[in-house]
Amino acid sequence: MTDFEGAIISDQAALNAWVAACAQSDPVAVDTEGDSLHCYREKLCLIQMSTAHATLLIDPLVRLDFGAFNAMLSARTVVLHGCDYDLRMLRRGIQFAPGAVFDTYLGARLLGLKEVGLASLVQRYFEVDLPKTSQKANWARRPLTATMVSYAMNDTRYLLPMAERIGAQLRELGRWPWFEESCARAVAAASEDRERDPEKAWKVSGSSALRGRALAVLRALWFWREEEAEQADRPTFQILRNEEMVDVAQGATQGRMNLPHHLPTGRRKRLYATLHKALELPENAWPQREPVARARHTPEQEKRFEDLRQQRDRIASELELDPGVLAPRQALERLVREPESVDAVLMGWQRRLLGL
Repeated sequence: MTDFEGAIISDQAALNAWVAACAQSDPVAVDTEGDSLHCYREKLCLIQMSTAHATLLIDPLVRLDFGAFNAMLSARTVVLHGCDYDLRMLRRGIQFAPGAVFDTYLGARLLGLKEVGLASLVQRYFEVDLPKTSQKANWARRPLTATMVSYAMNDTRYLLPMAERIGAQLRELGRWPWFEESCARAVAAASEDRERDPEKAWKVSGSSALRGRALAVLRALWFWREEEAEQADRPTFQILRNEEMVDVAQGATQGRMNLPHHLPTGRRKRLYATLHKALELPENAWPQREPVARARHTPEQEKRFEDLRQQRDRIASELELDPGVLAPRQALERLVREPESVDAVLMGWQRRLLGL
């Protein structure tokens, strides 16, 4: 298996050989890279893997059959750091569904560690400083540079020994069952599809003060930006940033057509046309900003919330945990409104510690 150390697998024969070589490997460490900073629809661009004997890269941009690979991986414990993103990318990119998962991020939080990023944990456990040079690299580019290859391999190189240490500490503290339940819930959450509501997505951050015609212009700008980004295969922020959209929408309704200077001529013309069309919409076609329904607690619920918060904070302090690990604030708020939701809101170990 050491023959695979440092390899970049980009053909079916090599992938099949790697799957066969992993027959006795369990657990395996996995990470992924996407290209969300460089294209409209993010795609899986790289899979990093480490076993006890080798660290390598797999190129999913090449047309490969991942059936045997997925079967092999799902039969093993997969070690990841912050599993939600990677599991979603693997599901979308190669239709991978995990079996057992060990999330070092969740483990570090349950240990009560303050710094839980991968680089911080590698420094803590191995006194190694990981370079950050390729954090914003375009992982869809080929060939990968030597710097990108080194950066990518470091993402899994330390995960297996780190998992051993974190696992031992969790068992020593009697928190291993908490960890198992937390990982299972994270896997379940990652298997859910996140649907974007186009009637809410255009109400971007910073636009809460817009009303009437300005909202109509903002909505038109958002859909224009989506179309431009998709056609150019660029992320939307490279077409027009949210704050620029809000500024343009506000200015257009006040007679100011000050468009950002970075827009190329063709795009600027299409934007002008979109603005004029939106400004001509009759009032009955303007969208309305519905007030956010914020449920007010009754005095009894306020007292219940405060009692729960104080109880949570006291227990978290005794355990040297971040209170949000024991129970996020929004979970407590929902509990006082909907006591029957306790099983959905909190995991078993959280409920037991809080006496719920």
